[in-house]
Parts: sequence; structure tokens; C-alpha cells
Amino acid sequence: MKNIAATVLTPIAFAAAGLWSGAVQAAVPAKPAAPAADIVRHKIPNSDFPIALAVSIPPTATIHFISGQVPAVVDKAAAADTPAAFGDTRTQTATVLKKIKDILEGMQLQMSDVVKMQVFLVGDPAKGGKADTKGFMDAYTQYFGGSQPNLPARAVVQVAGLSNPGWLVEIEVVAAKK
Repeated sequence: MKNIAATVLTPIAFAAAGLWSGAVQAAVPAKPAAPAADIVRHKIPNSDFPIALAVSIPPTATIHFISGQVPAVVDKAAAADTPAAFGDTRTQTATVLKKIKDILEGMQLQMSDVVKMQVFLVGDPAKGGKADTKGFMDAYTQYFGGSQPNLPARAVVQVAGLSNPGWLVEIEVVAAKK
């Protein structure tokens, strides 16, 4: 027991004498600061499709998870549980992405900080039950690609339905910023 007490007291004795920090600094050689790594968006080889193949985030970045957002009502006269209240897939996607943009801006972030996107599309009754990926892409490319080249990694899946039968789109994102 005497040895354990001596071992525990040794750093205390050094600290009391004002020598501990100097002893530690002498024992651990100083490392040069590593340059801060950037967020890297890996392009899809030989493609101009507006998504990233992958995104690498350095440990110096803060990651923000934004919950799934759903469309805004565009026609208050339509029944609240119909696509007519929220519009077609293009319109719904545009209102969802606008909500996401507003949320990000409230967090001092931008759409260019989005690194991952998960998209849920419901089969559009007007399209024979198939997801309207063209309508989705028409609205998506207003925010990603072209003048805003920071593309997210992305998945788009067709689902049987969302919690409101009028919703054709729900989108969740992850944003990162150094």
C-alpha cells in the first residue's frame, strides 16, 4: 500500500512544487499542429449527376442532423389529406427544400453544408403509382448542382406512404461545417 500511495502522491508533490507541468511537457515532445482537414466530396467518376459518390468529414467538423421535413400546404381550399393540398412531387420537393434551407440558415448553415440527404418519395397516383423522380430532380437541382456545386451523398427511395396521405415527399439531411 505504501508504494501505491507514493505513486499517487508523486504527481501531487510535483504539482505542489510547480514542477508537474514542466515535467509533463519535457516528457511529451511537442507535435506540430496538423492542418485542419476539409470536408471532401468525392465525385462520381465520369458523371455529372448532381450527387456525391461519398463525402468525407474530418473530426474537426460539427455534424448537424436535421429531422425529416414534409411539404407545406399550397392550396388551403383542398382537403388536408390529399396531394391537391400540397401539390405535385416537384412542388412538394420545392417546399420541403425551402423549409430545410430556412432551418439551416437559422443554425448559421447553408444548403452547401448539406453532406447527406435521405429522400422518401411516395408513388404519385397521377403517375400510375410510380415515384415522380423527374419532378423531384427538377426541384432538387434548384438547390444542388449548377451554381451550388457542394453536392451531398444521397439516397432516394420509394415508400408505400407517409403519415399524411397527401404527402409525396419527405427529406432529411445531415449538414457538416468546420
